[in-house]
Parts: sequence; C-alpha cells; structure tokens
Amino acid sequence: MDLRKNLRFHVHFRSSFSSVGMVGGEGDIVDLSISGCRIESVTDVPPGASLEVRIVTKAQESPIQIQQAIVRWKRGRQFGIEFVTMDTGEWARLQHTVEQIEMEPYERDVQAANRDNSS
Repeated sequence: MDLRKNLRFHVHFRSSFSSVGMVGGEGDIVDLSISGCRIESVTDVPPGASLEVRIVTKAQESPIQIQQAIVRWKRGRQFGIEFVTMDTGEWARLQHTVEQIEMEPYERDVQAANRDNSS
C-alpha cells in the first residue's frame, strides 16, 4: 500500500546534496513531489541523514534550494528524501515546477488537438 500524501511525477533533474561532516554528492532526481523526491546516485547516503539539497530544473535558472531534507529510505543506488525546511520563495518555485510538470500531459494533448483542428 502506498502511503504518500502527494503525487510524484517522473522527472530527470540534476541535484547536489550535502550534510555537515557526513556526506556530499550529486545525483539524478527521478521522481518529484512537493514533499519529497527520489534520487539516484553513486554516493552512499544513510537513512536518517539530514541533507541540504539543490535541484537544477532549468539550466538558465538557479537551483531550487532545500535547506533540510531527511533521507527516509535507501535501496541500491536510490534513496528517498522528504523535504523538511525551505525558504518561502524556494517553496513557491518548487510548487510552480511541480504544477508545470503536472500540466505537461494536458498541455501536449491540447496542442495536438489544436494542430489537428487547424489542418
């Protein structure tokens, strides 16, 4: 049974993460929600670790900064984190990013319908 509160969306964003004195590395975010994400990385990150995370959503924009995220699980090269603390502006950027991802399939369908109707 899946107990997640928020929908997760398949993505491919670069990320970097660090923890004071424990771990630091980079990885690929493979799914994202407004409350957390799954990261694939060669860096060994233990469950329970508190991380600062930076998510690169677009090359021309600064990364979204998560001040504190907790590693909730680890399987192989993947681990799941829950976002705990972030600045209000960063929270708004994350919400906007997730909303855009959620709208993408609908927007593609509308664009395809508009092309079909204009032919």
